[in-house]
Amino acid sequence: MPCPALPDGFDFTDPDLLHHRVPLPEFAELRAAEPVRWIPQPLNIAGFQDEGYWAVTRHADVRYVSTHPEIFSSTLNTAIIRFGEHMDRASIDAQRLILLNMDPPEHTRVRQIVQRGFTPRAIRALEDRLRDRAHAIVAGARAHSGPFDFVTEVACELPLQAIAELIGIPQDDRVKIFEWSNKMIAYDDPEYAITEQVGAESAAELIAYAMGMAAERKQCPAHDIVSTLVAAEDEGNLNSDEFGFFVLMLSVAGNETTRNAITHGMHAFLTHPEQWELYKEERPSTAAEEIVRWATPVNAFQRTATQDTELGGKSIKKGDRVGIFYASANHDPEVFENPDVFDVMRDPNPHLGFGGGGPHYCLGKSLAVLEIDLIFNAIADAMPNLTLTGDPRRLRSAWINGVKELQVTAG
Repeated sequence: MPCPALPDGFDFTDPDLLHHRVPLPEFAELRAAEPVRWIPQPLNIAGFQDEGYWAVTRHADVRYVSTHPEIFSSTLNTAIIRFGEHMDRASIDAQRLILLNMDPPEHTRVRQIVQRGFTPRAIRALEDRLRDRAHAIVAGARAHSGPFDFVTEVACELPLQAIAELIGIPQDDRVKIFEWSNKMIAYDDPEYAITEQVGAESAAELIAYAMGMAAERKQCPAHDIVSTLVAAEDEGNLNSDEFGFFVLMLSVAGNETTRNAITHGMHAFLTHPEQWELYKEERPSTAAEEIVRWATPVNAFQRTATQDTELGGKSIKKGDRVGIFYASANHDPEVFENPDVFDVMRDPNPHLGFGGGGPHYCLGKSLAVLEIDLIFNAIADAMPNLTLTGDPRRLRSAWINGVKELQVTAG
């Protein structure tokens, strides 16, 4: 087996890397030559008291890790593959209260409660309102006489409004959610000048806001999902703390990811004009899934081995961190024909952009797909001649494939 031609010291979680590009060529090297590879790091650079992690790059292996939580834990070191080097252990351990960082059986208990808010019936009940909001968002953007930022004017709005509709956050408060969630994930980007302390403070503010909502609904239940999730706690519902951490997760998992998928999707359409013409004519139902595969907003999460095990021919020791790289899995030629081609008619499309299956498969997938479908249909109706006026400005991050700004004109 040939050795992958990676430069010395190459680290897939280096925030400077995703600041400029997704390392698809390097992923391809590993998939072909060493699909599970030890990536050394300076001691504690990621916030963990260790010197590296295993990079898992093949689709099949990412799925295996994702579907075996008894071997690969989300709780031990959380699912976040890299914090800042000054992150303390107590702060990492506190994040175990978030659903993303739980293992069964606790994860099973909490997920069974919160998924009440994501039933097909609950999502269908939102569709007409979200369609109206999508058209209103696009109409507002179209009113610009010159270039505008697609991220702030279009991509961020519908996910925020969907969350507000879903759990009863007043629409006027959606800006708070946007600002808090941005601060929680932007600690690697110096433009924002946000420290981990500021991120932690933002998380605390968001949790307090959500706990306040929970307390209000317990006193005065309403016909909304908050009341469903927190009323009658002794009957198997969420307590106020659990609801607070659920909203924190939703503000990132349901806001940041969908916003970035929409932004990357628009950039893909405008740099593949034949696909934009095809979409405008056909409006294929397969488009949203291909946008998520292409964008892969979460480049990687991690798990921690609970026992000595073997994966991809490598011996993984108990306590080792294992990085599961969804962007690599979503370009695996063993699974996808012409994986480097953006094809909105791709079907089947077994991408891992919503996770690799298993207990942490994306709870809000149906809502995310709906939002993506609605916003691109609205854009195709009202701004069919949208044009790029600048390159995307990417987020500096260890694990999020994010875009901060995308300048466009309505044409």
